[in-house]
Amino acid sequence: MVLHKLTEFDPNYRETFEGNDIKNMGVYAEGTDERIGSISDVLVDEEGHFRYLIVDLGFWIFGKKVLLPVGRSRVDHNADRVYAVGMTRAQAENLPEYDENQTLDYDYEERVRGGYRSSANYAKPVETSAPINVSTPLEAEASAPLNTNYQAYQAPSVVETPIATPTPTYNRDAYKYEGEPSLFNMNEQDHQTLRLYEERLIANKRRQKTGEVTIGKHIETETARVAVPIEKERVVIERVTPDNAGRAVPAGEANFRDGEVARMEVYEETADIHKETVLREEVRVKKVVDHETVQAQDTIRREELDINTNDLPVEER
Repeated sequence: MVLHKLTEFDPNYRETFEGNDIKNMGVYAEGTDERIGSISDVLVDEEGHFRYLIVDLGFWIFGKKVLLPVGRSRVDHNADRVYAVGMTRAQAENLPEYDENQTLDYDYEERVRGGYRSSANYAKPVETSAPINVSTPLEAEASAPLNTNYQAYQAPSVVETPIATPTPTYNRDAYKYEGEPSLFNMNEQDHQTLRLYEERLIANKRRQKTGEVTIGKHIETETARVAVPIEKERVVIERVTPDNAGRAVPAGEANFRDGEVARMEVYEETADIHKETVLREEVRVKKVVDHETVQAQDTIRREELDINTNDLPVEER
């Protein structure tokens, strides 16, 4: 069966997976959290089924790429990781190299599949104190319970068996991927993560300028009038005839003088008008804060889980 790269088969695959792009995810050994490489691409068959993950080991200058059957992987979208089931980094280095410039034929695929089938090549790492059992197939390891506490987990000392090149034994014309579910069935069927989303209203405040009040002063002019009463002195000369006019005076009483002068000072008031500046009033400017509550409403969505068990026992935790 002809295989295609995911980007060539479906250029809009990111929309199909709703943003969960498997490419560039890191590949780690399941159980030991040992980094193996990263996903550079995916190979799908003509019906769009995932068959292999192309893992870039990146150990050499130009990097080495190997194929990881999807049945030997577990995708953790929460951690953006892909876990390789029953494979270590050292074992991955000894896999047949994938060259995208060469034709992917059945002979090459069988070499890859043979490596995963061989229990002697891919025995599970065990503690040095335990006996090595090379007869345990990789399929049994894939179904074993996983230790998901990766932070607390410390990899024990391991002993790995050497990797040998298996002899191809297969029927070229009758081979189907569905015949090897341990290699090509999506391992996520027992480890699926369904994300439920909901919307919520977020109330925030931001301070913005709504206006500006400018207070200044200017000068206005007007004509002021003031009345000031003043006094002026003037001399009044009054000539009167006395009652005893015409009476003779004694000889010694009459005193004739030449140049006799009477002096009297005359005063007047003048208006003294000038301007002076006085404080008329004060203008005080301040701000006060008025408090009010603004209410808003909108329609929000929430995803709920629908479980269809088909009368099968399901334990919900």
